[in-house]
Amino acid sequence: MAFDGIVTKAICSELQNLVGGRIDKIFEPNKQNIVIGIYSNFNNYALNICTEPQNYRISLTTHPRSNPKVAPNFCMVLRKHLTSMHIKNIITSNLERVITIELEGFDDIDDIISKKLIIELMGKHCNIILTDEQNVIIDSLKHITNENSYRTILPHHKYEYLKSDKLNFEDYFDFENFKSTIYAEINPNIDNIASIISSKFNGISKSFVIEIIDYLNITNLDTRSLKDIHSFIKEVIFDIDSLNLNFKEVLNNNKLDYFLIPCNDNSRPNIFNLNFFIDDFYYKKETNEEFKIYRNSILKLILNVLKKYEKRLNNINKKLKKCDNISLFKLYGELLTSNLYKFNDLNNNLTEVSLSNYYDNNNLITIPLDKRYNISENAKLYYKKYNKLKNTLNVVTLQKQETIKELNYIQSIVYELENSTSIEDVASIFEEISENVVFKEKTDNYKYKKKETIKKSSFTKNKNVSFNPIKYKIGDFTLLVGRNNKENDYLTLKFAKKSDIWFHTKDFHGSHAILQIEKHLPSEDILIKCAEISAYYSKARDSSNVPVDYCQVKYVKKPNGSKPGMVIYTNNKTLYVNPKN
Repeated sequence: MAFDGIVTKAICSELQNLVGGRIDKIFEPNKQNIVIGIYSNFNNYALNICTEPQNYRISLTTHPRSNPKVAPNFCMVLRKHLTSMHIKNIITSNLERVITIELEGFDDIDDIISKKLIIELMGKHCNIILTDEQNVIIDSLKHITNENSYRTILPHHKYEYLKSDKLNFEDYFDFENFKSTIYAEINPNIDNIASIISSKFNGISKSFVIEIIDYLNITNLDTRSLKDIHSFIKEVIFDIDSLNLNFKEVLNNNKLDYFLIPCNDNSRPNIFNLNFFIDDFYYKKETNEEFKIYRNSILKLILNVLKKYEKRLNNINKKLKKCDNISLFKLYGELLTSNLYKFNDLNNNLTEVSLSNYYDNNNLITIPLDKRYNISENAKLYYKKYNKLKNTLNVVTLQKQETIKELNYIQSIVYELENSTSIEDVASIFEEISENVVFKEKTDNYKYKKKETIKKSSFTKNKNVSFNPIKYKIGDFTLLVGRNNKENDYLTLKFAKKSDIWFHTKDFHGSHAILQIEKHLPSEDILIKCAEISAYYSKARDSSNVPVDYCQVKYVKKPNGSKPGMVIYTNNKTLYVNPKN
């Protein structure tokens, strides 16, 4: 459901427990977030105010954010005016998405002063406004002039609270009044009732009513079902003040959402239960959105390079196609030269000659000629074409080998990206391609250079290497699976012991898998299980009967100058398995 007036009121009801708390820290991690540190009841809390249009909210947070080295101007203003002040009250009214935090403190001469921090949570119009006790604006996160709005939000101007034309649901707790209002203009049905309620009553979102209909299993709208909807909303609003509410996660149109419901269990594990639920939900959502944006932008960069190399390979194949006649040109030159005695210098203006081909039982072969030249000169031309194509063939064949290697490497990066699951995974891949000359031009100009701290693992022998492989416990054995090419190299060539067993899909891009050998050799069942996992972490995941090669690590070598993740191996055996995680 949307962060509507009901959710706002429920969250702020819990925040009443912070009244009396002291503000000791203020941060602005980015242009859309303000984090306020509050010391209350011998505990430190962080209040996050997010003004992002799609994820706007206010809640306590437990997820740390990185802060800029130099605080933005608005953050400095808040620090100047609010640090060491105490929270006097947290106010919402009429299910409005406007929260007023009243603050009280002392000035330089110990006189009591009051300030207000007003948070407006309304999509793209979200704002955070600091005022004095006379509601005169000191500063705001966004400055708004009356040219862009019906009111001005600028320093030294009087703050005007937003006015809503919608009805207050609390004035319609009587069902008959509610019903008459719903039926006043349009005949409601199950398809439009959510839109009607959200458009008439303040603070009730359309998605909330849709979830109520689904929760109550309402399929047709009649007086009884309308009363059930009314009673549910009424109960939720009643229970806000008693904090007898709970949230649950739901799938809405295949997207994870949340839903506010009355809680029958009066036991609350935490007085800020709803705050932390909202914090975790939106943190997960934002992290997932950021991950998708980051991954897709890197994927676009890599696919552009892939397209470039595919075009290069296509041009190389065209050049190789031209070399198909190389042996024929040599034959023409040889036959013309060996039959020169049959012709004299007067044999010009010939367009072709037929000669016996002593390589083909002396069968006649027709040789095209350039009539501008005599036979001898035509023979030289054919030899010249032969030598030119011969040199071209040598150079282009080498180019094709190198291009195929690059293509295989780029395709392995695409596979890694498509199977990445976190920002840290994508950051590792970006770090890898940034070191490769193939991507240098693209990565140097890339604006989205994500600098994330990549998790280190206790497995790591080298502290300078990011190493956090996927770990499986199979009986008494441990199987480690690399997440990207650099990690594959480190896992196989640095971390693994020579006696460990290495697994990799045959002829498919995939991760390196290492079965650690401690006391005894694995049984065939263990090897099959490892091969199934190795096949799962490969491009053949959706195939069946996938060939997986395995051998001892001592037989795996990395050729000089080869790309990350590329190895050669010997003394291997092959298992055919169906991929399983």
